[in-house]
Amino acid sequence: MAEAALPVDLLNPGQVFACLGFMEAAEILCGPCEGKFAYDGAGSSGSFVLSVDGPQDPVSETLRFLAGAEARAVAPHNANLSTEKWDVETLQSGTFAFPCATPDAPAALPILLANGQHSIPIEHWADGSDRDNMKFWAGAGGYPGAALARDALNLIHNLGDNALAAAARDPFNISAPQSSSFRFDWRRDYIPLDAGFSPNEHGGIEMVGYPLVELLAAIGMQNARPARIEARNKLAYRYGVSSAMLPTVFVRAVLGSESLGFPIRLFRMRLGWPGQEGQARCIIDAQEEPRP
Repeated sequence: MAEAALPVDLLNPGQVFACLGFMEAAEILCGPCEGKFAYDGAGSSGSFVLSVDGPQDPVSETLRFLAGAEARAVAPHNANLSTEKWDVETLQSGTFAFPCATPDAPAALPILLANGQHSIPIEHWADGSDRDNMKFWAGAGGYPGAALARDALNLIHNLGDNALAAAARDPFNISAPQSSSFRFDWRRDYIPLDAGFSPNEHGGIEMVGYPLVELLAAIGMQNARPARIEARNKLAYRYGVSSAMLPTVFVRAVLGSESLGFPIRLFRMRLGWPGQEGQARCIIDAQEEPRP
């Protein structure tokens, strides 16, 4: 059995989602996985502990996978959709079941991260179910999700051995200039009206992002979602964490605010519109909900 622990800020929803992303990746790369959030009292700083049955360190294995992975879009068989315009390969699903109806544009095609014999899907916005799609990015100019994943992977590919070793100790604080993202980490995002200006209007300003959080949070949404608090309100969600050591299937449910009898802390996530209402969303903040 191998175990790893990494720092996490419980008030950063993207980091919490990324913890589940590590578990989803470990299930594919290392085998059955368990995880828990370790924290003192009501503090927001803590650690995420995950273990697998096999001998491989689940965090290091996941980072090694991402360091050599390539992003590819996946299109329905015979669909006239391609991301080659953005230099991203498009695979035809062939005989495999496609997760949703054929998208209207290549921007919304599902993604497959591939490295050797292993592959990890990212398709939470296209699973064809009635779950919230959790699609915060808008695909400005038709920029596809597969290109966002490719761009984040390129930032990880550029890390040297020393940086990868540091990432294994504290992956959610590995930063790099990042012009666009899946919008899971609020540290990069902003609302121009609240900020008083838009960095897009100033060529000398580079936005710093957190590519590991972005990619792993997207992976974490594969089989789980935070709960939308009100059906018609796209700007308020609730997510949960537990200090109980749980298999991945239960961590998914707890993230969706289901206690299932385990100890749980609930957090409310507040979003906003950085541009036109109804398009891209960004996370503004998160606060813990008091328990009765």
